[in-house]
Amino acid sequence: MDAIEAILTRRSIRRYTSQQVPEQTVRQLLQAAMSAPSAGNEQPWQFVVITDRRILGEIPKFHPYAEMVKEASVAILVCGDLRLEKYKDHWVQDCSAATQNLLLAAHAKGLGAVWVGIYPTEERVMRMRKLLGLPGSVVPLCLVPLGYPAERIPSTDRY
Repeated sequence: MDAIEAILTRRSIRRYTSQQVPEQTVRQLLQAAMSAPSAGNEQPWQFVVITDRRILGEIPKFHPYAEMVKEASVAILVCGDLRLEKYKDHWVQDCSAATQNLLLAAHAKGLGAVWVGIYPTEERVMRMRKLLGLPGSVVPLCLVPLGYPAERIPSTDRY
């Protein structure tokens, strides 16, 4: 799949099969995410790979749009690390670029994924920090549940 095809056919997938995503595939997705551009090449991101079913089951209790995480093989939490900032507040843009790379790479690998926003909703930020024991300098931007798709959503022309 070439880049334009991946961009035009990627859709938010919220239903997954029980097939597990291999660790090597997760590593490739993280590599793609970390290849995103960032202000001053600061790369202010941290990624938390979540496979623990108990932790995944806790997230929908405080996030009303994260029910699909219960079916996901894995979820990747994309965070901004304020200690790594060179340019104040650019971490949001930098981590968003990393998230888009992650979503496109997942699609290109035949996986389904969806962007579940956390920041700037303070309650979600605080609850995610508490659940995972994140330090105050690490801000969860979004969660990307992913797995092998159990649904197909056709692409549409949005031009």
